[in-house]
Amino acid sequence: MSLSTTPTPRPNTWKRLRSGILWVLCIAIALLSLRFLVFGIAESMDVMLEHSQLRPFATYTHILLAPLVLTLLPFQFWSGLRTRRPALHRGIGRSYALGILLSGTAGLWLAVTTPAGPVAGWGFGLLAVLWLGVTAQAVRFARRREITRHRRWMIRSAALTLAAVSLRLQLPFLAYGLGFDLGYTLVAWSCWVPNVVVAELLLLRPILQRA
Repeated sequence: MSLSTTPTPRPNTWKRLRSGILWVLCIAIALLSLRFLVFGIAESMDVMLEHSQLRPFATYTHILLAPLVLTLLPFQFWSGLRTRRPALHRGIGRSYALGILLSGTAGLWLAVTTPAGPVAGWGFGLLAVLWLGVTAQAVRFARRREITRHRRWMIRSAALTLAAVSLRLQLPFLAYGLGFDLGYTLVAWSCWVPNVVVAELLLLRPILQRA
């Protein structure tokens, strides 16, 4: 008498699921972030309206390039692309890093001059500084062919890039529950600090498993 058993899920099922979620979130939020191209800043992104009037170059550099960086992020973690088309992987990586250099610098200037107050300014400003610095480290290790270190720093860079996703998922709830001003101040920190914590825990896990 044979016993029927439920097929064991493939080991990479969760990996594929995580990858799929990453792709969907990055592309969806990037498209949502570019809505100002259709509706204009005043109608679709009023929180950036004052910036766009007083600091147009920094504003448009940030809000145009940040979504493009977010779109490129899943390609950097596509193992098949790294294996089969390493030159393309490196080219996309350079575009990703250049986008962060320009968008992050513009974002830092916007954070310093934000009318939302010093707490929000420090939150977004520190995010911009870390985004620039962490990605620069990832690039440095890639140029030195220290691939393991490069990948670790790319995970940190990804966590900061995904602050764009966290912000848009959190802000409607925070604004509804706390009011927009307080919600916006809080999201300046909550959009990226938990991401960094999760990334560091993921990086620490192999060390704990070996202990």
